[in-house]
Amino acid sequence: MDLFGHVRCFVAVAEERHFGRAAARLGMAQPPLSQRVQRLEKELGVRLFERTSRSVTLTPGGALLLDQARALLAGTDTFLAAARRIRDGRTGLLRAALPSGTAAEPVAAILAGLHHRQPGLEIELHELSTAEQLARIAAHELDAGLVHHPCDTTGLALGPVLRRELGVLLPPDSPLAARADVPLSALTGHDLVLFPRKDAPALYDELLTTCARGGYTPATVRHGQGDRFVRGLLHSVRAVAFAPPDLPYPAGGSGPDIVWRPLTGAPLAIRFSTAWPQDRAGAAVTAFADTVLDVLRDTPGVSADLPPSPLHLRPASEYWL
Repeated sequence: MDLFGHVRCFVAVAEERHFGRAAARLGMAQPPLSQRVQRLEKELGVRLFERTSRSVTLTPGGALLLDQARALLAGTDTFLAAARRIRDGRTGLLRAALPSGTAAEPVAAILAGLHHRQPGLEIELHELSTAEQLARIAAHELDAGLVHHPCDTTGLALGPVLRRELGVLLPPDSPLAARADVPLSALTGHDLVLFPRKDAPALYDELLTTCARGGYTPATVRHGQGDRFVRGLLHSVRAVAFAPPDLPYPAGGSGPDIVWRPLTGAPLAIRFSTAWPQDRAGAAVTAFADTVLDVLRDTPGVSADLPPSPLHLRPASEYWL
């Protein structure tokens, strides 16, 4: 039995004191309305109305149940309205993640954009590596994220892939700092500072493979992510690191003790996109994907990855072909 529908019929008849008017109010014919009320009385074991040819009045039992019936309908309407808001992304919880080291400005802009798009949405934002994001998405602990490619995208839907070129960070006293741009092969003899491989194994392997193809195979790969830690390694162990043009210093410019220079031919880039489970897309996830895209495509050095290339899984990694 459709309890909600039958109770709505009961309340309409009780308030109208007339089956014909109640049927018109509900947009249905009178015979089905009468049948629903009779069915409800049978299921409850309570006679709800006294009926005569001229009037319809509540029985004592019907009068006692009317307030509870109204409360049931109000609670159900509230429940359904909340469900619709969650379905439409206008309220509820979005669990999302951005990569480790994302700058403060884009984080703030993404949060502001989400609040503008979905004012009632509660946002639980995490800082996670690509590997951690993929694991949490697979475990249904994360609704969406921003991942670095290449990575295993099985079962995921992806937003547009963006590309951000990488340059090289050097100590200001390095002879390479005098160049307008630096070929990869010129980095021979320098150690390389990279993020830990576990954070994005396929990207890590791809960067090293591209370096080797460009004539640079570092004798030692050191791991670090924090700006101060990386700066210390660059000065103390004759190392270099790769970074986008505005991190940590403006393109072609110098900070207190670090110089950024572009790589000749722009051989290295970070590719990234939003990602979410193919079977769990919704308005909140769409708002996250659209907001991240709007913010990041306006970031210096970011462009669309054109022409789009498919990801091909290889035994130890994935590569863009």
